[in-house]
Amino acid sequence: MSNQRPDPEPAPWSPPEGSWASSAANRRSMLGNRNRDTSPERALRSLVHAAGLRYRVAAKPLPGMRRTADLVFRPSRVAVFVDGCFWHGCPEHFVPPKTNPEYWREKIGRNVQRDRDTDVRLAEAGWLVLRFWEHEPAEACSHIVCETVAARRAAQAKRTATNG
Repeated sequence: MSNQRPDPEPAPWSPPEGSWASSAANRRSMLGNRNRDTSPERALRSLVHAAGLRYRVAAKPLPGMRRTADLVFRPSRVAVFVDGCFWHGCPEHFVPPKTNPEYWREKIGRNVQRDRDTDVRLAEAGWLVLRFWEHEPAEACSHIVCETVAARRAAQAKRTATNG
């Protein structure tokens, strides 16, 4: 016979104030999502690096801009984003959650608006933005990145030669 009392019933879970989580499991899952170094990003970076290009990872293309691109080629002004299908509302793969659908519709909508605003701000500053979905083959994406950076470098060299 034991003198120990049985464990008391755990209190029902309630989200911390201001939390978006609908359950403790959802909260753990969402906190585990990466905002950089995802598998699609790493695959793209590996192929671009193997092609001889060097870049900044998770860098701000413009000073003072609170947004980061996944790959940044500063001299050629190319910013590359690998967008997650859920977080950026992929037209092929996004499935709205059944729990708290209004919150998620607004949240994903704000993400998409922010993406468009980022594209405009970078274009106005002379940058070229490349966006890929996480489901796109890394090989095809890396080919586009390499060709784009090479073309931008060639154009810069031509401008420098004619102006210099």
